[in-house]
Amino acid sequence: MKKLLLLFLVLLAFKAESQELKPGFDQFEYLQLLRAYARWGDSTVYDKIPESRIYKKIGRKYRSEEIGFQNSWEMYETPTQTVISIRGSTKEAISWMANFYAAMIPAVGSMKLNDSLTVDYHFADHPEAAVHVGWAVAACYLIPDILEKVKDRYSKKRNNFIIFGHSQGAGIAYFVTAQLRYYQRTGVLPKDIKFKTYCSAAPKPGNLYFAYDYEESTQFGWSTSVVNAADWVPEVPFTVQTLKDFNKTNPFKLAPKMIEEAPFPNNIVMSYLHKQLTKHNRKALKKYKLFLGTIASKMVASKLPKGFEAPKKFYESTNYVRCGNFIILKPDDEYYKKFPDNDSTLFVHHGILPYTYLTERLKLN
Repeated sequence: MKKLLLLFLVLLAFKAESQELKPGFDQFEYLQLLRAYARWGDSTVYDKIPESRIYKKIGRKYRSEEIGFQNSWEMYETPTQTVISIRGSTKEAISWMANFYAAMIPAVGSMKLNDSLTVDYHFADHPEAAVHVGWAVAACYLIPDILEKVKDRYSKKRNNFIIFGHSQGAGIAYFVTAQLRYYQRTGVLPKDIKFKTYCSAAPKPGNLYFAYDYEESTQFGWSTSVVNAADWVPEVPFTVQTLKDFNKTNPFKLAPKMIEEAPFPNNIVMSYLHKQLTKHNRKALKKYKLFLGTIASKMVASKLPKGFEAPKKFYESTNYVRCGNFIILKPDDEYYKKFPDNDSTLFVHHGILPYTYLTERLKLN
C-alpha cells in the first residue's frame, strides 16, 4: 500500500512539473510554491515544512541582490515552468519601512530610484487608479532585473511563468504582474508568454480602480489571492473612504443641492448631519497623507540608495481594497488548537506553516 501511495505521489509531481501552465487555482501547485518559498529563511522557518517536490533550487537558479527596502527575488524552474518568487518582509527596520510608507500614488508614473536608474511604471489604465507607495517603490527596484531575466528565459524557448509572493512579497507581486502584462500589451514582451500569479497572505495593494484593472487583466484564473481568514495582514493598510472615492455618477454629490433645497428647519439638520458624517474622514485622510506619506518620505529617502527621489504628490485617497480572485483558507477548531490566538505571537496565523497546514486540508468542490 505504501509503495502504491509513493508511486502515486511521484506521478502527481511529474505531471505537475511537466504540464503546460493552466489558469485557475491549483492546490498542489500553490502548496509546492509555499514549500519552496519557505527555504528563503533559515532552518527554524521551515523546520516542519517539507521541501517542494518540483520547485527546487537546483540546476538553473537565481537569487537577486538585495535592493531598495532590502527587497529580493529568486528564480527556479521545472522543465516547463519558470518561477519568479518575491521575498516578503525581513526583520530589518528598512524592510518594514516599505509597509508603513502607506500613502497612495497614481498607478502610472515615473520613479527615480538612484542617480542612474529611473523606472517608468504603468500598473493600471484607469486614470483614478492608485497604489501603495511603499510596495510600488519596492516593485520598481525589482522590475528591471525581472524583465531582463524573463527576456533571457523566453529566448531559451520558455514562456510559462509563475509569479509568487507571500505577505509583503504578495503586495509587490501585484505590481510586478501588472507591469509585465503592460509590457506585453506594449510590445516590450511577447504576447505568447503566460503569466500566472499567486498572491499569498496579501495585504491590500491599492484602491478600487486599481483592483478593477488588475482583476480584469488577470480574470479567468490567471491570478489567485490566497487568504487565511484568521490572518490580520490581508486587513491592512488602514482604509479611509471619502466622497471623492465614488464613481462620477453617484447620489452623494447631489447631497449639498438637496440639502439646500430642503425646507427649513430640515435643511439645517441635514446640513449638520452631512458635515458630521464627512468631515472626520477628510481630516483622517489629511493626517494619513502627512504621516504615512510626507513624513515617511523623508525617513525613506535617508535609507534608500543615493539619488532616490520620493514622490512629491500623493493621491487624494486611502481607500484600500483587497484585490484578486480569492481562495479562502477557513480555520476550524482543530486549526485553533494547533495555532491558538496569541497577542505575543502576532504572526501566528500569517506564517508559511499555518498556510501550508490549511492548504493541505483544503477541500475543493
